Amino acid sequence: MKHLLLAVALLTTTQARAQTATAETEAVKKTITTFFTGMRQGDSTLVRSTLAPGAVLQTIETKGEIRVSAEGPNGFLKAVATPHKDVYDERITFEQVLIDANLASVWTPYQFYIGPKFSHCGYNSFQLVKLAAGWRIVHIIDTRRKEGCK
Repeated sequence: MKHLLLAVALLTTTQARAQTATAETEAVKKTITTFFTGMRQGDSTLVRSTLAPGAVLQTIETKGEIRVSAEGPNGFLKAVATPHKDVYDERITFEQVLIDANLASVWTPYQFYIGPKFSHCGYNSFQLVKLAAGWRIVHIIDTRRKEGCK
């Protein structure tokens, strides 16, 4: 009987942890999905709601010498909010979501379209932190290319 109770306790704890992990993974994905929804809609307020204070956006540039360029969120938010004829449509898939306590790391291949026209592709690496208000993006770095897209 003692072994049965121990087995039930372990199973219950494992199931509860799995449910919590699944809920956290979905919450992380929702933050990133909301970020791109805001970008598609030209809604900088929605995009801003997904960012942690001090967020950093970076791109690995491969034209000539490889270098990393950084943009603060204000420049990105201004670009999102500035009226433009075509929709900025970044199509992602969630390849990997890793979570430990209040830190999440997410790897997403993407294809970027301006309206119906393909622009470029690459991978995003997101770092998120769980604040009192929920999961927020603290860092994004991406690669960009026109060929070899997934």
